[in-house]
Amino acid sequence: MTADKTTDSSPVSLVETEPEQSDLATLKAENRQLREELEILRKADKKAVKKHGQELSLKPYQAELIQLQRYLEETGRRMIIIFEGRDASGKGGTIRRIARYMNTKHYRIVAMSKPTTEQRSQWYFQKYVREFPRGGEIVLFDRSWYNRAMVEPVFGFCTPEEYKNFMKGVVGFEKDIVRQGTILIKIYFSVTKEEQARRFERRKTDPLRQWKLSEIDAQAQERWDEFTNQKYEMLKRTHTSAAPWTIIRSNDKHLARLNVMRVILNHVPYNRLNPELDYIPDPEVVISGAREIEMMEAERLKQGKFTV
Repeated sequence: MTADKTTDSSPVSLVETEPEQSDLATLKAENRQLREELEILRKADKKAVKKHGQELSLKPYQAELIQLQRYLEETGRRMIIIFEGRDASGKGGTIRRIARYMNTKHYRIVAMSKPTTEQRSQWYFQKYVREFPRGGEIVLFDRSWYNRAMVEPVFGFCTPEEYKNFMKGVVGFEKDIVRQGTILIKIYFSVTKEEQARRFERRKTDPLRQWKLSEIDAQAQERWDEFTNQKYEMLKRTHTSAAPWTIIRSNDKHLARLNVMRVILNHVPYNRLNPELDYIPDPEVVISGAREIEMMEAERLKQGKFTV
């Protein structure tokens, strides 16, 4: 009887031990997965809280933009703001924040599509002039006539003669705009090559951003130096006292948006809602066109080429 009991007990012990070890391993794996998921949620929540705080910090400036808009309506002044810069430099997001609470009757966002055959036969500036503001209105150009100074020559969308004629004529064109009473603000968003690559990669993997990708985007990194050379020529030849360029360092999207609002508000002598608000642009973010030219030239002397 004793021998029988001993024989029976051995397999029972094995059967009980194996599931215990397997269950323990499963529990450990599930616990590890739960911890990882909790960490992801914690980070996402922290990011959401941060983003919410950033959006709140823009609201006082958005209220000032409404007040600025009222000033333009009352005085009949016209305003044009052009947003230029490389792809994924933050132009579109900034435009949306600027216009978010404005009176829709008194502003327009203009993003020109590929020119038609008819438009290509016209004076180059004609299609843009058609979109110019009436009295009391703001027009925000998401890319502008400066397509001919950067994108078109890089990709061969214009002839050398067309580029040459544009660069000769644009300064006088803008002087006329300003002389006739329109407030003209020219903003260039400057993003680093590394940050642009990171944003492109996010567009590839984020289904909510994939619509932003284009064939031109795919070549933007490869043609980085060509764009930089065109940027220099554009700033050097079109930064004038009548129509100066303002450069925005836009690696940090929130700081770029905040400081663009400050730049716009400082262009107009309207009655401020909140005099205690900080209207001074951050010098680490906002650079004058003249200063940017100096920095690019110094970098070329030091490195042998432009790197900004």
